[in-house]
Amino acid sequence: MRIGVLTSLYPCPERPFEGIFAERKWRGLRARGHQVTLAHPVPWGPRWLAPLLGDGRAYLARIPRTEDRGGIEVRRPRFVHLPGRAAGNAARFAATGARALMGAGADAPDVVVCDYAWPAAAAVGAFRRAGIPVLVNGRGSDVLQVRDVPGLAGALAAGLAEANGYTAVSQDLLDAMVELGGPKSIQALTPNGVDAAHFSPGSRAAARERLQQEGQGSLVLCVGHLIERKDPLLALRAFAAGAPETARLVFVGRGPLAEAVGGAARELGVGERVSLLGERPPEELVDWYRAASTLLLTSHREGRPNVVLEALSAGCPVLATRAGGTGELVSDPRMLSEERTPEVLGGMLAALLASPPGVEELRQSVRHLTWDASLDALEGVLGDAAGP
Repeated sequence: MRIGVLTSLYPCPERPFEGIFAERKWRGLRARGHQVTLAHPVPWGPRWLAPLLGDGRAYLARIPRTEDRGGIEVRRPRFVHLPGRAAGNAARFAATGARALMGAGADAPDVVVCDYAWPAAAAVGAFRRAGIPVLVNGRGSDVLQVRDVPGLAGALAAGLAEANGYTAVSQDLLDAMVELGGPKSIQALTPNGVDAAHFSPGSRAAARERLQQEGQGSLVLCVGHLIERKDPLLALRAFAAGAPETARLVFVGRGPLAEAVGGAARELGVGERVSLLGERPPEELVDWYRAASTLLLTSHREGRPNVVLEALSAGCPVLATRAGGTGELVSDPRMLSEERTPEVLGGMLAALLASPPGVEELRQSVRHLTWDASLDALEGVLGDAAGP
């Protein structure tokens, strides 16, 4: 198959960790013999303006316009992005991405996947008018957050309604897409897999030594962006409420709430036991799961969190709030909170640290979620959409 992919979230030299699970998926299909061409439109910004754009946007000017990543041609055309003009930005993103996949000199794809539903779903009409079947893939906030924005929800619903079908990483997310766009003949769950050979149990002491986190006390780990929907402040307060005085809390991830988390830790009197390490290389995460006594995830909105899948595969207990597809991975009531208060979460954290589930029990719960199974599901649904 010739597969075209339109996405707003994909790794690039300036942001090598963004969208790494999507890259794993498309490289997997490329390895199975399919031709994958990916359009990743980027907001326009001339290089000479980079020093004036600020840290949040300067990197955009340095992103290469084309790149070969694992045999996948990544095209990054520029589009005009205007602050506060979300609907117009989505339309320009969509038109630019559609031209990149269907323009002069491009082989027409057999099927297109709008991977990361918004704003890619704004391009569905262009592909359908060209006679190309289109699937929209939901990953999380691209559906769950956008549906709550009055100026965008209707456009997302229109794109979903015009598409040939939907795929999503969680059943919760798939249900939300059906509710927005109506039922389709193709509605498929295509969850991410986990590399169980890599995310495997190991010596806690050795992992802590490699990470320079030596110590016998409990280590509570939070992995993810420090943003509102991940609610790192709730994780901090739960730690302060329930973790023993010898425990430490480590945040791995970057985001705009970093300063607020650091300040709150000092106010709660746990500043010396809390570390904010910023973003770490993905290959280092397995050692963090091995070093940790538990992974703490307090999101109020999720797709199907990969960090939970990785932690369980590595034999690390998880304490998570019920959000989106999290409950599809965590069925043990000791590890899934129905309430979002520091007191309840703190009590559950104390109990989990005192009496964690066995390593093999944790691994067994996700053993069926392999990358081969994930690619089988995706390959099948793409074949159905492309037709004979």
